[in-house]
Amino acid sequence: MSEPLLQVRRLGVTFGPFTALQDVNFDLSAGETLGLVGESGSGKSTLARAILRLVPAVRGEVLWRGRNLLGCSAAQMRQQRRDLQIVFQDPLASLNPRMTVAEILAEPLKIFEPAMSARARQLQIGAMLERVGLAVRMAGRYPHEFSGGQCQRIGIARAMMLNPRLLICDEPVSSLDVSIQGQIVNLLLDLQQDLGTAMLFISHNLAVVRHLSHRVLVIYSGRLVEIAPRDVLFAAPVHPYTRTLLAAVPNLSNSSRVPGPSAAGEPPNAAQEPPASLDTPSGCVFYGRCAFAQPACALAQPPLQEVAAEHFVACRRSRELMC
Repeated sequence: MSEPLLQVRRLGVTFGPFTALQDVNFDLSAGETLGLVGESGSGKSTLARAILRLVPAVRGEVLWRGRNLLGCSAAQMRQQRRDLQIVFQDPLASLNPRMTVAEILAEPLKIFEPAMSARARQLQIGAMLERVGLAVRMAGRYPHEFSGGQCQRIGIARAMMLNPRLLICDEPVSSLDVSIQGQIVNLLLDLQQDLGTAMLFISHNLAVVRHLSHRVLVIYSGRLVEIAPRDVLFAAPVHPYTRTLLAAVPNLSNSSRVPGPSAAGEPPNAAQEPPASLDTPSGCVFYGRCAFAQPACALAQPPLQEVAAEHFVACRRSRELMC
């Protein structure tokens, strides 16, 4: 990959006494898709919003092309937003019900291209509608006149109007029918290939993440516990939590089962719930649910360490679990 467009360093977010993110570190390169997976409440959406400064971070850096976004003024951040766009989970709720599709798509052009003529805006809106699979004649309609899949196409069109260099997709297909999910995923792939946009794709759907991503980030209780190339992570997950996630996916083929634990321990217990305490644990965040835990795991949070080329794991026993 080329020089990273986005570098997240030691990012932390708190909500009162609750630590939502702690010491998050990763890079994202131009044209790359990073998948972000983890169970509900693990901090996926908070991470997306913290990168875009939609929620405040209490520590760390978000370096966009070498510039720390967390240190930008409101005016400076506004100028950066043309390159940083997001597609939200709920397609209908993310659109203004009082605006037509044409007005929704014209808004970013009016903000960032004020010299553009009305005719030029109209042509660009029509071209984008066709690009996302909608008819130009739909431009005069309101969001409530569309299906969920069509609303998500409008949301994607709005995000792509300015050809951003980074697109964050926060569960963009979770509320859609399965058949529509495939169409939206293929649309995102086509747009990325055409425009070279980098993408951070958040999803519970591991099959979608596997289809889209070049690399995958696994987050648990506000911490990244594993980062690996897509094929490596799905073929040989190392962290016990990653194994638990992949083992929970229904699989009808015995030949492609997720590798289980070695004889050193019992199978991971996926039935347990994440810790409910607001206190940040001093040790490994997965300690209370991990079948491989040792007393030392409760003393200090293990850092992400490279166990193979581009494969990082936050586990004291990562070397053993790779065997």
